[in-house]
Amino acid sequence: MGKPHEAYARPGIEEFTKRLNNYFTADWNIIAPPKNAATLDEAALKRAEAGLILQQLQKDDQLILLDERGKTFSSPELAQWLQQRANESSRRLVFLIGGAFGVDGSVTQRADLVWSLSKLVFPHMLVRLILAEQLYRACTILRNEKYHHM
Repeated sequence: MGKPHEAYARPGIEEFTKRLNNYFTADWNIIAPPKNAATLDEAALKRAEAGLILQQLQKDDQLILLDERGKTFSSPELAQWLQQRANESSRRLVFLIGGAFGVDGSVTQRADLVWSLSKLVFPHMLVRLILAEQLYRACTILRNEKYHHM
């Protein structure tokens, strides 16, 4: 959910997304907030965003919701988790950064994993950059490439 990549983060997001595409197809689907978002209270906004999010998902998608209250991984653990998804022939992994107020419970219930990058809260643009970099890092770990230093 949110706005297009902002100028300060765009080069890094694009660079790590390009690198990720050497391992698997990765792209960004930025869902614009509802047009009447400013007139909605927090709960109504989360419900409206949930409708937009859930209609984008396919039945077999694995939804990974990013939330500071979720499960944490070290970089090697994330790599192992990705490898397990590949071994299970998971069709499509969808990483979701919710709206400014989080997500509606219906989205959390649909999620296959709630993942925390940190207990800290980051701006959406930084989460995008960190997500892209960590997924790239995990891929390099799986291939024993020299990017990650243990």
